[in-house]
Amino acid sequence: MKKSEAALLDEGRNLPVMEEFYTLQGEGYNMGKAAYFVRVGGCDVGCAWCDSKVSWNADLFPPVPVAEVVQRAARMPSKTVVITGGEPSLYPLSILTKALNESGIVTMVETSGAHPLTGTWDWICLSPKKNSPPQKEIYSRANELKVVIQKEADLLWAEENAALVSPQCHLFLQPEWSVAGQIMEMLTNYVMQHPQWRISLQAHKYMGIP
Repeated sequence: MKKSEAALLDEGRNLPVMEEFYTLQGEGYNMGKAAYFVRVGGCDVGCAWCDSKVSWNADLFPPVPVAEVVQRAARMPSKTVVITGGEPSLYPLSILTKALNESGIVTMVETSGAHPLTGTWDWICLSPKKNSPPQKEIYSRANELKVVIQKEADLLWAEENAALVSPQCHLFLQPEWSVAGQIMEMLTNYVMQHPQWRISLQAHKYMGIP
């Protein structure tokens, strides 16, 4: 999204929210934990296998005041919010994270890192994409690196990114859903030979939850 198109939604006081829902985290390090998910519209990364392509066009989702999002999140039993997309790093997020922090809510984000990430985050999940690589500054901030794997050649991309994150960053390989059955043996063998990695599964799809 160009800055002039929506004045970056009043400097982050509003966001093009596609959906909000309370569920369990289905992927990565925090799998199984309850959280309030806020999916913002707008993405210029364009992964062919994306399972939320409807989120790409931010114009489909009218701006929602950040204050209203925070109010809804604060009513949830789990005081944790996950910002996802789309691509959250397209927007200024400092106002959002400040309001969430002041409400005692843990802030988490999943991003490709394609744009500079603003805001104060308790947990950053970096999910890098080849066609729009991460900004360099995000690597040292990432708590979790989650690389989607479609084929064996993608493991080289995963290792290139793993070499850039901090030693404390948790490393995950996630099979792309449509080919998971075909590559699972390859992935499990790889992790057994490279135990710094762990497998991330889209558990929410197995559980039939959002």
